[in-house]
Amino acid sequence: MQLNDHRDIKAPPMTVWAAILNPEVLKECVPGCESMSGSVADGFEATVVQKVGPVKATFTGVVKISDIVEGKSLRISGEGKGGPAGFAKGGADVTLEETETGTRLSYVVEASVGGKIAQLGSRIIDGFAKKMADDFFTRFQDAVEGPEEEPATAESAEADAPKKGWFKRILG
Repeated sequence: MQLNDHRDIKAPPMTVWAAILNPEVLKECVPGCESMSGSVADGFEATVVQKVGPVKATFTGVVKISDIVEGKSLRISGEGKGGPAGFAKGGADVTLEETETGTRLSYVVEASVGGKIAQLGSRIIDGFAKKMADDFFTRFQDAVEGPEEEPATAESAEADAPKKGWFKRILG
């Protein structure tokens, strides 16, 4: 399965670049991520809980960042094992381009699965992979951009979603 899309993020390219290399940002943006440790140079170890169709599994695996062209592009790749549920692996080629309003983040994602999860059928798997990619890049955009206006109540924000603009606020 492969998909490509882009996001127009209202932040300078170097802010977006710093965010995509930050393990705390990655942890907050990966749906179902329970833990992430490591570094860009050595790779990250992660634990992610996901439900794909009727199969719920805890995946443990490694995320690596490679093909780094400072401030311009990189590749995020990962592989996780979910015990009896099977395995998932994939990656995203990410490029950044300065625009009048900030940064265009373009991505090409590919993913594959094996084991019980693969038996669910390509329509379920493809839909799940698209939703994971969309969720990740939506959360990433929200973390970097910050809110246009503050929400009126705490209940108006999703409980497990990262706070909008938190990364932008810590950069000052």
